[in-house]
Amino acid sequence: MTLPTVTTDEVDPTRLRWRRPRLRFGRWSAPLGIAGAAVALIWVLVAIFAPLIEPHDPLAQNLPILQAPGQGTFMGTDELGRDVFSRVLSGASVTIPLSLLLVVMSVLIGAVLGAIAGFFGRWVDELIMRITDLVMAFPTVILAMVIAAALGASLFNAVLAALIVSWPSYARLTRGLVLGLRQSNYVVSGQLLGFSALKSLWRDIAPNILGPILVLASLDIGTAILLLSGLSFLGLGAKPPTAEWGSMVSDAVQNFDSWWLGLFPGLAILTVVVAFNFIGDALRDALDPKSNTLRGGGLTL
Repeated sequence: MTLPTVTTDEVDPTRLRWRRPRLRFGRWSAPLGIAGAAVALIWVLVAIFAPLIEPHDPLAQNLPILQAPGQGTFMGTDELGRDVFSRVLSGASVTIPLSLLLVVMSVLIGAVLGAIAGFFGRWVDELIMRITDLVMAFPTVILAMVIAAALGASLFNAVLAALIVSWPSYARLTRGLVLGLRQSNYVVSGQLLGFSALKSLWRDIAPNILGPILVLASLDIGTAILLLSGLSFLGLGAKPPTAEWGSMVSDAVQNFDSWWLGLFPGLAILTVVVAFNFIGDALRDALDPKSNTLRGGGLTL
């Protein structure tokens, strides 16, 4: 048996694989990424401090019914006399944290299962990938609707349903990345030094697959917001009187002449989703040198 030839750096047990990534921003991605980060930061701050900046109680029904914007209220009132502006701010503290939690949990579950499948292979890989294929065989929104309906309408069940349909994409991505790295010289050298499977995954493989997973996660935040808002719009998420953007748009359908009821929560969803998509595109360009080469270079940090 011929052992692979490794250098001194490769077999040094004190080496540190976690390094600061070299970021290369394309000509167009950097400004859009900065703008997206600014908008996303504003909405995150709104979600945190919403109770302090709401001009009215989002649940109080003490204002004129269906009052248009500009007549004493910034975004008007709904059919029950509640301030739409306060409810949009309150909705941010519901939709954004749940979407971030959904993405984090999807990354943890999908990345762990995908790494195990790709590193160990054999029956472990077959079992995990067949489960992944089973979930991905159904349209994401339809499957989430079925699960949420079976569990019962609530925000917790909506997040759980979205989590069940979201983790397979991370498992697929992580498995493919691990398969491409597990036979690398530095991974093999670590195993020759006695590294356990867990240590090899964490120290040698994880730093090299973190970038693509981070890009997918940043893009999926917008998808998570749309999915949760869609479930609430269909009555499978937030229950009244909870202020949630999807349910607010759903209520606006019953009062179509009052355009402000659906416009402002819809704009909130739009701005957050676009902001996180800009961040994801910027990260993809920054962490993928090939995309920068094709676009004619960019700013290097």
